[in-house]
Amino acid sequence: MSAGDDSEGYLTGQLLVAMPQMEDSRFVRSVIYMCAHTAEGAMGLVINKLMDNISFPDLLDQLNLAGAEAPDGVNVHFGGPVETGRGFVLHSADYVQDATLVIDDTVALTATIDILKAIATGKGPKFSLLALGYAGWGPGQLDDELQRNGWLSVPADDGLIFGEGLDDRWERAIAKLGIDAGMLSGAAGRA
Repeated sequence: MSAGDDSEGYLTGQLLVAMPQMEDSRFVRSVIYMCAHTAEGAMGLVINKLMDNISFPDLLDQLNLAGAEAPDGVNVHFGGPVETGRGFVLHSADYVQDATLVIDDTVALTATIDILKAIATGKGPKFSLLALGYAGWGPGQLDDELQRNGWLSVPADDGLIFGEGLDDRWERAIAKLGIDAGMLSGAAGRA
């Protein structure tokens, strides 16, 4: 069973885009891919912010995978503020292990050293995004933040998840809804 089988109203497989009034500095202008969202809570990965203190070769060395050759273009993303020492790989569903969570027909999540070895040896998924940490919400917490207009929900696509251009990913995600990011106000008003 895939995570995409969740009940209607949940955002598994969608993108969350932080609204301009986002007060939590860790999530300002963030785009988060939602890996799971149920009545028990939610989990996602920030897909538009890089870690500035570690590279993929550094990570391979720390995991004693020194024999693995790091391919070009593999970045380490800030996945969120929870368990920042734990790694997750969001990837195309052409690569599946026993420990892989298949989110939908095109996207999966794996959190094992084996996928890092596979990526390092060129045997990994066609598309991947490596993240340290994740964004997590307890029961009802994300729903409350959505009701308070902290986030917009946007349909995910491979270009936004795995494509180039981290600097403008937030604007592109909002534009997918037909909204000009420059027209969004950071101030909430009352009628």
